[in-house]
Parts: sequence; C-alpha cells; structure tokens
Amino acid sequence: MLNRWTRAVLRHRALVIAAWLTLALLGLVASGALNSRLSTSLSVPGTESAQANAILATHFHENVEGSFTVVVPLGTQSTASVVHRVNAAVHVVPSGQILQTKLIGGVLYLEADTNLDLVHAASWTPRFRHALAAQGLAQAMLTGPAALQYDVTPVLRADLRRGELVAVLLALVILIAVLGLCWAVAVPFVLAALTIATSLAVVYLLSYLVSMVLYVPTVLELIGLGLSIDYSLLIVHRFRGEMRLTTSTTDAIVCTMQRAGRTVMVSGGAVGVGLATLFFMPVPFLRSLGAAGVVVPLVSFAAALTLQPVVLSLLGERGLRSVAVKGLMGERDRLATSWTATTRLVLRYPRRVLLVSLVLVALCASSLWWLELTPGSLRAVPASLPSAQATLYMERHVGTGVITPIQVVVTAPPGESWRSGALQRLQTHLGTVILGEPDVSDVAIGINPPYVDASGRYTQIFVIARDPFGALATQQLVAQIRQHDVAAAALPPGFHVVVGGAAAQGVDYLNQTYGAFLWIVVLALILALLILRWAFRSLALAALAVLFDLISVSAAYGVIVAIFRFGVAASLLGTYRISQIEGWVPVFVFAVLFGLSMDYEVFIVTRIREARESGVSSNDAIVTGLAQTGGVVSGAALIMIFALSGLVLGRIAALQELGVGLTAGVLIDATVVRGLILPATLTLLGERSWK
Repeated sequence: MLNRWTRAVLRHRALVIAAWLTLALLGLVASGALNSRLSTSLSVPGTESAQANAILATHFHENVEGSFTVVVPLGTQSTASVVHRVNAAVHVVPSGQILQTKLIGGVLYLEADTNLDLVHAASWTPRFRHALAAQGLAQAMLTGPAALQYDVTPVLRADLRRGELVAVLLALVILIAVLGLCWAVAVPFVLAALTIATSLAVVYLLSYLVSMVLYVPTVLELIGLGLSIDYSLLIVHRFRGEMRLTTSTTDAIVCTMQRAGRTVMVSGGAVGVGLATLFFMPVPFLRSLGAAGVVVPLVSFAAALTLQPVVLSLLGERGLRSVAVKGLMGERDRLATSWTATTRLVLRYPRRVLLVSLVLVALCASSLWWLELTPGSLRAVPASLPSAQATLYMERHVGTGVITPIQVVVTAPPGESWRSGALQRLQTHLGTVILGEPDVSDVAIGINPPYVDASGRYTQIFVIARDPFGALATQQLVAQIRQHDVAAAALPPGFHVVVGGAAAQGVDYLNQTYGAFLWIVVLALILALLILRWAFRSLALAALAVLFDLISVSAAYGVIVAIFRFGVAASLLGTYRISQIEGWVPVFVFAVLFGLSMDYEVFIVTRIREARESGVSSNDAIVTGLAQTGGVVSGAALIMIFALSGLVLGRIAALQELGVGLTAGVLIDATVVRGLILPATLTLLGERSWK
C-alpha cells in the first residue's frame, strides 16, 4: 500500500509542495489571531462550584473570570476619596463596576466586575491601569484573573521564542553530529516548520469548537518541533541506508517509506492515541490540551508520508554527501558500533543489567510518594509581573485567603428573604459553624450587597482561609464545609447550599480530573496494546511495551517531585521550588510521554522484528536491531529533549514542571528502558518474545 502511495506522491510533487506551503501560510496568519482566543479558565461544568458561579453571575452579577482586583495602600488618603476615584477609573472597562470594597490593615481592596469573558476583559487591563493613574492613584495595583492573563501572555510568547531558538540550535548540532554536514540536515527543519504552522492553523479552527488554554501554542510548537524532527530523522537515516543498496533515488524512497513509513504511521497513531484519550476528560482545560496535542502527531506523520518523500526526491544522493563533518552515522556508522558493543554486554549479563536498571528507575520514581497536587498557585508566575506584585503585596498585608475567598451560596425557599430576622439568625449560625474550623481565618456576612442579592432570596458567605486557595489544607477545608459544616448548621428544609469560589472550583477541578484519570489510563493501555499487537504481531512484545511505558512515566513523575518539591538540582536548572505540582501536569505528562515512549519502542522493535524474520537467532536479531536503530533513537531522543528544554527554560511553573517531566521521561526511556531493560528482558524471554 505504501509503495503505491509513495509513487503517487512523487508523481504529484508540485501539488504536494503547493498544498503544504498553502497550509503553512494559513498557519502563519492563524497564529497571529490565536492568542486572542486563549484562556486560563479552570471551570468545571456540572460541578457544585459551577452551580455557585452560575448563581453569583445571575443574581449577584458577579463574573469571576472577567473580574479585576484593585489594591490601594491608603496612606493619608481617605477611603471615600479612593473609592470614588477607582469607581471613575473602572468605567473605562465596558460594563465595569465595583462590587466589593474591603479595608484591612490600611490596604483598600476593591473587586471590580465586568460581564466580559476572560479574554476580552484581559484586553482592557492596560487602559484600566492608565485610568487609575490618571485618577491620581499611581500607587494602585491591579490583579485578578483578567490582569494575570494579560500579564502572563507576553511572558509565554517570549519564553516560547527563546525556547525555540535554543531547541533549534541544539537540534542542529545533534543532526550535524549524527548525519554530518549535508543538505539532508535541513530536511527535518523544513518539515518541522511546515508541521508547526499547519498545526497552528488547525488549532485555530478548533478554538471555535473547544476553549483553548493559554499554554497551547507553547506546548504545541515545542512538542511539534521535536516530534517532526524525530520522524524526519528516522526517514532520512533509512533513506541513506537504502541509497547504498540502489542507484535509483525513486526506488530508495519507495523502500524507505515502505519500512520507515509504516513505523511512522504506527508511532504517530500511538502518540495520537495517548493524547486523544484526553478528549474524554470532563474538564475543558484538559480537553483543549488533548485537542491541540493530538493535532501535532497527526500533522507530523501526514507530513512524513507526503512532504518528506518529495523533499528527499529533490535532494537525491547529493543531498546526503557530507562535507567537512562526516557525522557519527556516515559511511562508517560509529554509533552502530557502540550500540552493538553495549547490546552484546547486556546480552551477556541480562539478569544483572535488568536488576541494576530497575533499581535505578525505582530510585528516580521513589519521590512519587510525596506527590501533592494543586489546581494552581499565585506563586507560579514571575514575581516581576505587575499583577503578581499586587498579589504578593496583598498576601503580605492582608493574607492569602482574602485574595481568593471561599463563597458559600445559600438559596432560601421562594418568598423568603435573608433580610428578615429569622433568616439573618440562620445566616449567622451557618457562619459561626464555619468560623469554628481551625483553617478559617475569618467569615464575612451581611444583609446588603454583596452578601445578599436584590431579591433577598440569595446570600453568600465569604470564608477567608488561612492558606492559599490551592493548598492542601484549603482543599480539605472546602470538603469539610461541604460534607460537615452545612449538615451541622441544620438548615430547615427548602434551603439549598453550594460552595464556590476559586478554592472550591480548584477542588472540583482536581476531583473531576483524577476521578476520570484512572479510566483514561486504562483506555490508553488497551488502545496501545491493540495498536502494538498489530504492529509487532506479538502479544508479548506489545504487553512489554506498555509495561515499559508505565515505568518511564513513573520515573518522570518522581523526577518532577524531586526537583520542584525537594529542590534537587533546582538551582542548577533555574526552576521554582514549590511543594505542590499543578494538577494538569501529571495527566498531560502521561498522555504525551506514553506516546513518545512507544515511539522509540516501535523504532527499535520493528528493526528487531525485521532481523528476526530474516532468519537470524533471537539474540542476533536484538543486536542487529539496536545497532541499526540505537543511534537514530539516541539522536531523536536528544532532539526531543532539547526541544522540550524550552519549557524548562520558561518562567511559568506549570510549564517548567511539564518540561522537566517530559525531558526526564524521554531521557530515561531512550537510555535505561529501551537501551538496557528492553534487550535484557527480550534475552531472558528468548523465543517467547515473538509469540
């Protein structure tokens, strides 16, 4: 099938090139408009916090995501004067109004609300800041969801550009070291550029169907860079080998795509499956990462099966000739020689190698037991950002709980009013019960806005926690209020209580995410097993591949915790030192790393299978397969690591965590797991491996 496909592609080279250039051009146009469609929302539809937010939006006219927080150190100014000037400034934002005003410790804290969504509210941040300054409030600081989104967006763009530059330069060095200084080195970069641009165009279209998270372009471009270069390197390496066996460039390309093309199809399918499972997540944040992530491997392998043969036909044999630098995989494949020696050593002592390797991986994974998750952190962005400075100022002067209070929303039966004496006593009683929790700093109640809506039927109690909204203690406090305090207050029949606010939304986000995660893992394992069973024609090899993937993922999780929680090499890497890992990171690490790990498994085992079917013994097939693929897998892994290092070099904690997890996972998988554990296990199983 691939023979006919490749010959058809080569017959229509001009059409293929024109199509990819058109898609890339559309991608460049779309990338400029994509940022305006990105969000940092952690909303979880159908949960208790979503119900609370709906009541707050409908009856209190609060819009959590489209809100700003104004922080003003009073000094000698009167409260009334400052409130008047902030109220004048907020009107530059469409539908802007002051909902709450609190004076704590000489700091005036004002909640400004709009009916805009997060993206549009964020775009008004600079004008709001300018209006505050024009009102003589130069000391006023602006934070909140909208201001944070506005401030973080350029940081992500700058981090992405820097990360891409570093990744491209390091990938270029690796490609020259592997292939030598030749025109073929440019092929992976051409495919990467067109793949990324096309992927951005597809994601832009998807953004009209699925809400896309702010991190999507960064993740997409860096993973796309590594994955497309990996596929291209595999095909170029195979093409070089085929050109040694024939004088016909077309025949060499057809043979290359027949073998390496099938490997890329299986690999792209495996990576796509891992990310596609995120579609089943009940959390829009993760579904958007899955939607964007699955585009990359699909576009990458589409480019590998269409554009790559065309580019190779244009290069021909001359494009493979090295000048000055011959490369480790040139005429004399020095990487094959070293991999042969390493594999023969593993085959000589398989039990010892397997034991030592498993102990090493277990050490990497050991920190996993201390993994603690958070829905988010106010300290996870650069402290130099204006919104972050405002948040830190509030944290020092008024406490973390004031910034993101828990909101207990109570609906009275029809006809009842919280302004009546009887209901005021109920409100006070519920507030007193909640105040008795040791992790509660204060409780705020009242009978006027923002505590009671205009109809009088709805009230909200502000609960100020002692710890940040994502801390484990605050997560437990939300659960305690929901499961114990509401029942302990013994409200009469007909009263309905829901708990909302940032902390409650975070709890619902984690509960929904990890309630579904186990099933996502099971689904990914089953789908991967089916794909690999078809690819390897061996249930044992497919099962081993899935097991090895889980080993790599566990080790990656352990490394994340060791670096960010315990500070191992944190100063060397320039990463944050934080006690909790953002909740979406382990899920996305699993989805991506599961696919990438199978990538390398497919590369290696396919060649081992080919050697085995040629009639050699099982052990000789292992040596031959690793000798032929070990070098290209090492190069591909290094390129992927360098591409992902762009995430580690960034200034957003969650993306650093993702980068560390993926780079550690790829490194461990391509060296210890595939280079040592795989051949040792196949040796011990012998002929049973192929059944």
